[in-house]
Amino acid sequence: MINRRSTLKSMALGAVSALAIAAVGISYAQAENKELKIGFVGVTSGPAAAWGTSNVRSMQTRAAWLNETGGVKIGNDTYNINIVTFDDQKDPKRAIAGMEKMAQEGIHYVVGPNVDDGAAAVRPVAEANGIIYFPYAFPKALYQKPASNAVLGMIANYQSGPAIYKYLKENKGVKKIAFVAANESDPLSQRDSGVEAAKALGLEIVAQNDTYQNDTRDFTPVLTPIVALKPDLLVLSGVAPANAPLLIRAARELGYEGLISTETAQDAKVLQEGAGEYANGFISVGGASTPEIASDEMKEFVARYTKMFGEYNDESNTKVYALEYILDTLKANPAAINDVAEFKKTMDTFSAPNPFLKGDAKLSYVGATSFGQKRQLSVPMVVNEYKDGAFQTLFVGSVD
Repeated sequence: MINRRSTLKSMALGAVSALAIAAVGISYAQAENKELKIGFVGVTSGPAAAWGTSNVRSMQTRAAWLNETGGVKIGNDTYNINIVTFDDQKDPKRAIAGMEKMAQEGIHYVVGPNVDDGAAAVRPVAEANGIIYFPYAFPKALYQKPASNAVLGMIANYQSGPAIYKYLKENKGVKKIAFVAANESDPLSQRDSGVEAAKALGLEIVAQNDTYQNDTRDFTPVLTPIVALKPDLLVLSGVAPANAPLLIRAARELGYEGLISTETAQDAKVLQEGAGEYANGFISVGGASTPEIASDEMKEFVARYTKMFGEYNDESNTKVYALEYILDTLKANPAAINDVAEFKKTMDTFSAPNPFLKGDAKLSYVGATSFGQKRQLSVPMVVNEYKDGAFQTLFVGSVD
């Protein structure tokens, strides 16, 4: 009787397990896969929320896609990818807490943080706990020796800024340039880099010391003296997506007719809702893809993302890359699963097909010119111009 009862109980539990697996669309083979946790620590709330939300949604979309198709084969094992997220609210102290949480969970690869302060704050925790992290932050000290655990996930402002200013000088006749930035370390650092690049190009800098508090909502007092100087180009250094349309609208309502640009990625929907036609002509760094170079896999990623979240952010054309680089580097050296020293060894010679671009494009690590070591993901430098609710490609470049 006991054996029969145990057998019936086992059969019932087995039936429940089968139903549970079927309910979430996971096959028996997938259920037997190992789990690989990849972390995210970054901002998903507040004025800069679009930056981190794009990260998280890109990772979740790609992970779900890979899991659905059987998981990821690394060495002799196959893994389901589990994205573990932490909203640092753009607060360095919370970023540290988030990275500590990742360490406690045994996670060795983390995407984020999204701003300079957070990326610098988590460095000691990452280095002490064997974590490679992929910030979307620009301080060179994070990527230069003796630092070695941070990998820049996008094009830096000191790489895109000179390219944008040069293009506008040569193609739009820009001669006079003005800068305005939030009174925080991240945008101020980007402003200083922009000023340096503008000087190198021989542009006349008519304003570079004007700042605002990040919670400002009326930018008229800030921009009135700048607009009076009639610059050809107004640079919104390090501007958060929620503030960009407010600054653009204020400048245009004051009668400013010149060009406006930034080296930070933006959200077309936010621009449309906050500035409308005033945002037409606004220039920003875009996602690392354009319709002309996007592969069929990239197009499917966009479709899956849109289906999962009901909308798409162009910046995710860049943010899709971090998880891909992590997984493909682990495939190249499975010993790196639990040993980031092995990951670092692999980075110098790593190369893999780029699934998101047409042709024979490759994934590789770059940054030797900017940082003296390969601590940057190679992604196309796409510069966009906003028009009538959408981004249009202005030009495409690259860094080494």
